[in-house]
Amino acid sequence: MLRFVIHYGLHFVFPVLIAYWFYRPYFKKVSIILLAGILIDIDHFLVSPVFDANRCSIGFHLLHGYFPIALYVLLFIYKPTRIVGLALLLHILADTADCLMLALNV
Repeated sequence: MLRFVIHYGLHFVFPVLIAYWFYRPYFKKVSIILLAGILIDIDHFLVSPVFDANRCSIGFHLLHGYFPIALYVLLFIYKPTRIVGLALLLHILADTADCLMLALNV
């Protein structure tokens, strides 16, 4: 249960808090963009089963690989794409936390 709360809290609550704390004048717009980071989970449909609670997404799914993560960092560094890069990196952070909890049997 703790793993579920942390994983989905990082996916859905943390991005909204980031938007509120750092982008308050654009809170709604930035919240939507940061929450849209979940869309990279479309790559889950390329494998079977689509969802496996005991599978680490990082390094397994196409858009969760190390090369795409490097691209997300570049998007974050470049100011015009910073919020999109942040959205993708927050998603990767949530999935990394999930992988760590999976490895620790939490």
